[in-house]
Amino acid sequence: MTVIPPRNSPNTQSTSNALGRFVSPVALLALMWLVQTLDAILPGSFTGFGLRSWDVTGLGGIVLGPLLHANWGHLIANSVPFLVLGCLVAVEGARRFWAVTAIVAIVGGLGTWLVNAPGTLTVGASVLVFGYFGYVVMRVFAPGRVSHRILYAVIALIVISLYGGSMLAGVFGAAEGVSWQGHLFGALGGGVAALAGRRRRPDRDVTP
Repeated sequence: MTVIPPRNSPNTQSTSNALGRFVSPVALLALMWLVQTLDAILPGSFTGFGLRSWDVTGLGGIVLGPLLHANWGHLIANSVPFLVLGCLVAVEGARRFWAVTAIVAIVGGLGTWLVNAPGTLTVGASVLVFGYFGYVVMRVFAPGRVSHRILYAVIALIVISLYGGSMLAGVFGAAEGVSWQGHLFGALGGGVAALAGRRRRPDRDVTP
């Protein structure tokens, strides 16, 4: 006799696809923890590869800076909001998550590089955290179906109630040694990603 295993039900497949969308932010956070672990056990420090303002050779920090943290406390403080907000972005798919991440890193990094004092070294995933926050809030105003925009509005209100105060404090009341520039331009990058990533659908041709 031949035994044929049962096929996955549509519900099982949809659940698997839904969970698979969260792999990207989880993997990126895991990479940050791996980098911090290696930084702790290997000689020297990785933070020198961060974003160094007004130094052309430091522009690589646009990519590397968000993966680096000054210490474990810095990483731990960023981890929970990164995961929560990153997963909200990843709900729309892995491609959208990585596109938003790239736009936030570029806009946030270049803005920080230009506005910070020359030679200032900036590291940390907070630029992405603020970028994801900006994206979740601003996508309410992006073109799309009314039902989707209502859902986004509800999510945005919840996110604002949870993180709005700390986000404002991170820009306008940042403590010494904290880059409000990275926070501000990261959030602006998230807004840019929300508005640029969605195009209005062309009107359908109407035939008589």
